[in-house]
Amino acid sequence: MQIFLDTANLEEIKTAHSWGILDGVTTNPSLVFKEKADFRQRVIDICNIVGGPVSAEVTAPENDTAAMVKQGREIAKWHEHVVVKIPCFPAGLGAIKQLAQDGIRVNTTLIFTPSQALLAAKAGAAYVSPFLGRLDDIQHVGMALVRDLVTIFENYELECQVLAASLRNPLHVVDAALAGADVATLPFAVVQQIMKHPLTDIGQVRFMADWKKLEQELGKA
Repeated sequence: MQIFLDTANLEEIKTAHSWGILDGVTTNPSLVFKEKADFRQRVIDICNIVGGPVSAEVTAPENDTAAMVKQGREIAKWHEHVVVKIPCFPAGLGAIKQLAQDGIRVNTTLIFTPSQALLAAKAGAAYVSPFLGRLDDIQHVGMALVRDLVTIFENYELECQVLAASLRNPLHVVDAALAGADVATLPFAVVQQIMKHPLTDIGQVRFMADWKKLEQELGKA
C-alpha cells in the first residue's frame, strides 16, 4: 500500500520524505488556505520534494464541466507529477472523462458510496478517494466502503486505484491495508502516531542503559 501525506505543509512533507516512506501527497483548498500559500507555487514545491503523485483540486463551480476541464488542464501543466482532483458530481464526471482523454490523471474526491466510485472509474479516474472518517462520523462503517470498492474494481479489472482518505488514526491505516486499498492518505500527526509505541520507547531506554554500563565496564578494564 502506498502512503500519501494529506497536507500542504512543506516541513511535514520534507520530514516524511526524509524517512523514505512517502509515495505522494494529497492537498485540497482548505489545506492550502491553512498554509497561506500561493496555490500554484505550493503545488510545484510539493511536487519537487515528493517526486510522486500530488493531487491538486480544482476550485471551479461543481456544476460547470467546462470550467473544471479548463482549470484541470491548467493545473496539470504545473508539473509532471500533478494529479487533478475533481469532486464527485455529475458535471465532475464529464470533466473526468475529458481530462482522462487528454492523458491527465484524475483523483475523484468526496466519494461516499460504491456507486459513486464505480461511475468515476468508468469515466476514467485514476484514483477514487472514499472519505472513511467522515462516514464513521455519521455512524457508517467507512472501511466497508474500501472493501466494497476493492472487490468491485477487481471483479471488472478496473485500473482505477482506491485511495483511502480521511484516515484519523493508526487503526484506520492498518484496516485500509487489510482491506486492500492501493493508497492511504493521512495527516502527518497520524504518521507520527503509527511509529509510537510505549514498548518501543521502553526497549530503547533499556538498550541504551545497558550499553552505557558496558562502556563503563570496558573503560575500567
